[in-house]
Amino acid sequence: MQGLKYTVDIVMCIDATGSMAPIMDTVKDKALKFYPDLSAALAAKDKNVDVLRMKVVAFRDFYDKPGNALTESPFFSLPEQQTEFQRFVRDLEPTDGGDEPESGLEALAVAIKSDWNTTGDRRREIIVMYTDASAHALDAGMSKPSNYPAGIPKNFNELTDWWAGQDNHVSQTAQRLIIYAPDCNPWSDISNEWENSIHYASQAGAGLKEIDYETILSAIVKSV
Repeated sequence: MQGLKYTVDIVMCIDATGSMAPIMDTVKDKALKFYPDLSAALAAKDKNVDVLRMKVVAFRDFYDKPGNALTESPFFSLPEQQTEFQRFVRDLEPTDGGDEPESGLEALAVAIKSDWNTTGDRRREIIVMYTDASAHALDAGMSKPSNYPAGIPKNFNELTDWWAGQDNHVSQTAQRLIIYAPDCNPWSDISNEWENSIHYASQAGAGLKEIDYETILSAIVKSV
């Protein structure tokens, strides 16, 4: 295996609604520490990642206040762009969102069709979803606001097809999905139906009480 080049892309989908306030500082803190902690965890296993990139998709609710419903960063190459990444993460503030559900599936769709790295001998395309809420159905029948993202799947089945690689948005051998969300739809359906997904249940509407940060690091290290 010597001489192989490893590339890892990580997208963090972060629920930035008001109910996430109790845990938002923790989520932000872990995001900011992710690169040095992952590098140390890989080194402990005699593994090395040649290219590591991270991006954030922060979401709220398109049917509450569409103006701030979704914010997507570019991929940041780490450690070279650590300062820019930190600046983006620190600017995230928990606000709005109204009642459940939120626009988590739209955020997940945006994450899936990211501009993933296609270089390297071994790749990982990892999405981590943080939310304390259920999600609007993609075919809920409500009027879409003018800033609704283009190209979002029409329904859950189409999004499932994306994850299955039918539209070449992700690599089936490289993809991983780690979900911190309530044990409710659509998250329970995803964990039951989607390959390479892990679901850790949170309490609906109560904010994430804790995040098993070491589990995320372990899952990534084991997959490299």
